[in-house]
Amino acid sequence: MGSLILVLVAPQDIVNIGSAVRIAKNFGLDQVRLVQPEIFDPWRIEGIAHNTGDLVERITLHDTLADAVRDCVWTLALTARERTAKRTVFRPGAAAAQLVAQTERGPAAFVVGREDKGLTNEELDSCSALVTIPTNPSYRSLNLAQAVAIMAYETMLARGGERRPIKPPRKAAEPASMELLERVFADWQRALGAIEFFKTRQTEHVMRSWREIVHRAELDAREASLVRAMGIEVVRFLERKGVNPPEAVEDGPAPR
Repeated sequence: MGSLILVLVAPQDIVNIGSAVRIAKNFGLDQVRLVQPEIFDPWRIEGIAHNTGDLVERITLHDTLADAVRDCVWTLALTARERTAKRTVFRPGAAAAQLVAQTERGPAAFVVGREDKGLTNEELDSCSALVTIPTNPSYRSLNLAQAVAIMAYETMLARGGERRPIKPPRKAAEPASMELLERVFADWQRALGAIEFFKTRQTEHVMRSWREIVHRAELDAREASLVRAMGIEVVRFLERKGVNPPEAVEDGPAPR
């Protein structure tokens, strides 16, 4: 599989270069290539993009866009301009999918132009396809790093990033048992009775809704124990204040 490359054409701001490098590292781009940057200072770039030394070392400098992409089999140019010429134009998701697919044949690059003017018509014409990020028509221009971030994120999704599992909690709790849940319902029925919540409401209807809420939440054992402790503490608080709550409900099913 070929490399996925980010090419910045004539970037003017070292902060934008550093931000783009950091984004490339975040989303797993293989290389960054710079075409005639106004400033190039690897030390400053790594200072902006912390812990990217390996990627900074692989940055290459080029005199022309043609030189920067000479080994690529497919190139994608970012542009905010509407064009009348018949060109292949993608939105970011479809563009990223095509870009990643092309890496099966060899290196593929997405090309981003100058902060103030973007890419020239000649540079756009030299690329395989275009991508336009939808924005407010009255304010189309994106910051260079923002545009890079959107496209880099889409390439991550196209490579299956959305299927990567989210790390589970360090201490996974067991699911709440039905026995524990029934104790939750019993303790909360007593707590609600203690604050006279049922004075103008039907106990059966309230508790049925409360059951549905708790079951829908799919609490684990730790969460269910916390919810139960809240109900118990309501009653204990009232007892400390001299209020006599209703008799405790024995462990087991709460009335339905």
